[in-house]
Amino acid sequence: MKILFLLFSVLNFELAQAETQDWLFDVYLDNNIIGFHNFKLLNNNHLLSDAKFKVNFLFLTAYEYQHSSSEYWKNDCLTSLDATTKEDKSLSKVNAHIDSNNFVVHGNVDNNEIKKTLSNCVMTFAYWNPKLLSQTKLLNPQNGDYLDVNFSYEGYQKLDVKGEYKSVKVYHLKGNSSETLPDKPKIDIVLWYDKNNDWLGLKSITPEGNVISYKRK
Repeated sequence: MKILFLLFSVLNFELAQAETQDWLFDVYLDNNIIGFHNFKLLNNNHLLSDAKFKVNFLFLTAYEYQHSSSEYWKNDCLTSLDATTKEDKSLSKVNAHIDSNNFVVHGNVDNNEIKKTLSNCVMTFAYWNPKLLSQTKLLNPQNGDYLDVNFSYEGYQKLDVKGEYKSVKVYHLKGNSSETLPDKPKIDIVLWYDKNNDWLGLKSITPEGNVISYKRK
């Protein structure tokens, strides 16, 4: 009986492990670590995202960012979203859900009410899901913008992954960063995936010319 108990314990542990996936990242501004962004996928349909950045300058906080979201998915389509973001003194809350075969987004973004109705199959910037790479529009969970995007495949390159250089696939994401402000700096992000399309990291250039990088822990 003791052997059977141990076998069932191991099996249950392996099933629990298989039902949970994590993408844990240190976040860098140029060469300085400024925080983290962690993603946890439960039961292949519930994505939890948690991020915290802090940039100091001359012993003062120059920039601070916190974000948390809960997303539910079905057949690679978002079914609900609950996100809260604090960027310096600006606070945004975005909620969304399926209603009568439409995806309804509403919330409060920096004291401005938002509400919009989208198609019934929407994706956020879900880098962990390789289906993302075929999308032409993505929802920003921070402010509810539904943005035009374009992905291009750029071949393979060598990338330092946890201290080991690996050959990885490179994709370039470009697009608008705002629905209402076309002159706002554009989205310009490089994404890295392994041969099995597991997301390994990203690099983005800020309007000031700094480099933000996500590196897997």
